[in-house]
Amino acid sequence: MAGGLSTHVLDTARGRPAAGVGIALYRVEGTGHHKIGGFVTNADGRVQGALLTGAAFTVGVYELLFAAGDYLRATGQAVGPGLFLDQIPIRFGVTDSAAHYHVPLLISPFAYSTYRGS
Repeated sequence: MAGGLSTHVLDTARGRPAAGVGIALYRVEGTGHHKIGGFVTNADGRVQGALLTGAAFTVGVYELLFAAGDYLRATGQAVGPGLFLDQIPIRFGVTDSAAHYHVPLLISPFAYSTYRGS
C-alpha cells in the first residue's frame, strides 16, 4: 500500500464543508519552504484525490497553508476591516512514507483546529 497525504476543510461556524479554500503545500527543509503544489477544496470541502502520493511522498517535514481569510471574506464571515485569521499554516512531520496522513482543518472566523485523521 502506497502512502499519501490528503486534507479537507470544515466550516464549523456554518456547519458545512468549506468549498473554495485555497491550499498550498510546501516541503520544509531547514529554514526554506519549497512549494510542491496548489489546490482548492471542492463542494465537499475536499481536494480531489491525494495532495501527494507515491515516490513524491517521502519522510520529512511538510506545511499546508490554508487561505482561510479569502474563504471567510467570500462567505461573508469577515468581521470589520481586518481578519483575526487569514493564512493558517499547519506544519507536520511524516515519519512513514508508506502510511496515509490525513490533515483536516476545522475553521471559524475566530478559531481553528486540526488533528491527524484517517
